[in-house]
Amino acid sequence: MTGQAALRTFAEREGATFEVRNPANGDLVGQVANMGAAELDAAVARAKAAFPAWSAQGDAALQQACRAVCAEIADHSEELARLITLEQGKPLNGLGSRWEMGGTLAWARYTSELSLSPRLLQDDSQGRVALHRRPLGVVGSITPWNFPVMIAIWHLMPALRTGNTVVIKPSPHTPLATARLVEIINKVLPEGVLNLVTGDDRGFNLGGAMAAHADIRKIVFTGSCATGQKVMRSAADTMKRLTLELGGNDAGIVLPDADPAAIAEGLFWGAFLNNGQTCAAMKRLYVHASIHDAVCDALTAYARTVPVGDGLDEASRLGPVQNRMQFDKLCRLVADAGQRGRVLLGGAPAEGLFFRPTLIAGLTNGDALVDEEQFGPALPIIRYDSVDEAIALANDSPDGLGGSVWSADIAAAREVAARLECGSVWLNKHGAIQPNAPFGGRKASGLGVEFAEEGLNEYTDIQVIFG
Repeated sequence: MTGQAALRTFAEREGATFEVRNPANGDLVGQVANMGAAELDAAVARAKAAFPAWSAQGDAALQQACRAVCAEIADHSEELARLITLEQGKPLNGLGSRWEMGGTLAWARYTSELSLSPRLLQDDSQGRVALHRRPLGVVGSITPWNFPVMIAIWHLMPALRTGNTVVIKPSPHTPLATARLVEIINKVLPEGVLNLVTGDDRGFNLGGAMAAHADIRKIVFTGSCATGQKVMRSAADTMKRLTLELGGNDAGIVLPDADPAAIAEGLFWGAFLNNGQTCAAMKRLYVHASIHDAVCDALTAYARTVPVGDGLDEASRLGPVQNRMQFDKLCRLVADAGQRGRVLLGGAPAEGLFFRPTLIAGLTNGDALVDEEQFGPALPIIRYDSVDEAIALANDSPDGLGGSVWSADIAAAREVAARLECGSVWLNKHGAIQPNAPFGGRKASGLGVEFAEEGLNEYTDIQVIFG
């Protein structure tokens, strides 16, 4: 049994649940089973038992099953969007929950159509050598709270498409939409192929147990660098395959020929998509001295126009910070930055977990808001004098997820992009990932890639057949 029905059954049997509350108003959204080692072992056993039959299907059958999954998700898109808003806080409209569901379907459908055909390496008088991709077995998926459905699909679809079975653990902050997603998908999947476990991360370390579990052959994890390091350590003894999409401190560089008014909207959403709670959001902005003040003015003017409020209000475009721990970190960083720099907009918390968009100039590398990933609606703006200086400042970070260059001269922007130490670089936009382009980090920002054929490969082992 999987999905919400399993959660209800467990809760009734054990009485072990934890609460999920709406970050916009503190209202109770639901109660979720707080599972332990026995429930994890049972879920992994179901996935392991289902693997032989599921993986033995031909490529066409797996593809058709994934198409059926896409159809089910499409039929429940609005239901899932509302559930995302209730537990995550992002607005229904704009770049919010409905937008997340649009991305969910785009990735699910694109991944369903991918295929990994055998590759002939040699076929001559000396012999025949063919490279095949084989599914790994049980994949463990650990997802974050910022995009609870879309990131789940980033993990699930390539695993299912390549013939693996899955045990997924959502964040305790946002388990309900993922639980409902699993229940919806399981309408069209065989028993045991997709399994859900939930826990509050306060007692039994469910994620750590997954990373150490002998019968889970791969962990795909999206989250912080610190937790990613723990996953690596826990996975070492069983030699698991890993895909880790970890934190970023993405830098944007505005070259002196950029038009401040033309780029203001793109800069804002590059930094404040999902209220800044996005791994690949712009976390620090370097602007040439000659247009620094003009960019600050244009960005501030645009930011003032963006409505902030309860996500269920159709007029809202930004919601609350999702949880108290992240809110407190943001408050600390902004308070420190306000003493060191010049607050252009915002700078103080509002009621509850709301924090209005904050822009702070006059900072530099070494200040906490510049050096630490804030993961919230606050952007430091740093003045620079030469392009070489900007590149050095942008690269002065242990992270290397994404970056962007803003310029009227695309050739010049590409030259700067090539010198940035990050996995993805966008020109005149930021964070615009897409399902046909591999996505992954350099340095401390992760291991492996997601999306496209390269991402699909990560869910397989290579087998070479000679003869």
